[in-house]
Amino acid sequence: MPAPTLPDVGESRFPGLRLLILATLLTLCVALWYLTSHLLRGGNDVDWHPATFPCELQRGECSAPLGEGRTLTLDVDARNGIRALELLPLEVRVDGVEAQTVRVDFVGHDMDMGLHRFPLSKQDKGRFEGVGQVPICTESVMRWQARVVVETPEGRLGSRFDFTVERSRP
Repeated sequence: MPAPTLPDVGESRFPGLRLLILATLLTLCVALWYLTSHLLRGGNDVDWHPATFPCELQRGECSAPLGEGRTLTLDVDARNGIRALELLPLEVRVDGVEAQTVRVDFVGHDMDMGLHRFPLSKQDKGRFEGVGQVPICTESVMRWQARVVVETPEGRLGSRFDFTVERSRP
């Protein structure tokens, strides 16, 4: 009677098993990235209000009525156009409500370009300032959105302002 032999552990019965494991791990990584990205954006508990039209951040400030006599105004000091990788002075004014903190998030309008969050510093009553930057764009002209979120004692208020960015010329 021949002695029993152990199977060779170097060989698998399923040659595609390693590829299947790799694909599963890659899928899990993408799903975790998407979930983390979605949770960091945190827009579910914000009371969003539409911006007043017309609104062209490249030409001047834009505002949004927040209801009950409250307003939010965003000013991006970029009168010569908003360009990728250039520092942008940001100013937000909030009237009619006590604002504790203010942040501006730059989000790609038509494609996910990651979360670019800029907390602003409180200046005087209702005025917040800071500096933001749009990252490198994948297209020569790209649509973005500035999401302004104001933390108040009653909850979060916010508005979204669309703008376009031209890729910086070398």
